[in-house]
Amino acid sequence: MGDEYFLSVCDDVPHDVVVTDPGVRALDVAEVVRRLTGLSLWHSKVLATQTPAVVLHGVPLEEARAAVAALRDAGAEAAVRDQPPPGFLMP
Repeated sequence: MGDEYFLSVCDDVPHDVVVTDPGVRALDVAEVVRRLTGLSLWHSKVLATQTPAVVLHGVPLEEARAAVAALRDAGAEAAVRDQPPPGFLMP
């Protein structure tokens, strides 16, 4: 039996938070990205303006939803995406 990936019913699938458009208030969005990631303000601004950009990777659903709400409050368009299971595109 090889190594296989099984997802239990009670496992929380990790999620990514993606900024799809920083909007007109890019500096406000960069400050939220800074607070969420711990990056410097300069790196946060670069990340927020090079869209689409994954801001958070592999977080629980509740944390992802809270991050998306904070980004939307700052004027950005953001979304929560499910991560594919390991080996999703591998032969």
